[in-house]
Amino acid sequence: MNNVPSDLKYAKTHEWVRVSGDTATVGITDHAQHELTDIVFVELPAVGRQVKAGEAAAVVESVKTASDIYSPVSGEITGVNAAVVDNPALVNTEPHAGGWLYQIKLSNPADLSALLSPADYQKQIGG
Repeated sequence: MNNVPSDLKYAKTHEWVRVSGDTATVGITDHAQHELTDIVFVELPAVGRQVKAGEAAAVVESVKTASDIYSPVSGEITGVNAAVVDNPALVNTEPHAGGWLYQIKLSNPADLSALLSPADYQKQIGG
């Protein structure tokens, strides 16, 4: 039922991480965007901001609610996806691709070991 790509790691708070070298791309899961319904606004972190794993880093607002997006890993924000600011619906239509939120240079790669595997995330969401 839910789309849980196997190349990602997942936070219990429904963010995903795709790692390439020492940089991680972060977004929200298909399950999360489905629960939020139509996303109408995205607030991204400033490039250069330092965040800790578990800290609120971004905000998405849907027609139902506003939700903090927590950083699954610690590090420095190195890039943001301006396309989702201009077109927040990308988070709904492409949650694991074009709807990514930000990139972060990992300061503590061990943070990744605390994240869920695709199978464990699937169990968490009842799949």
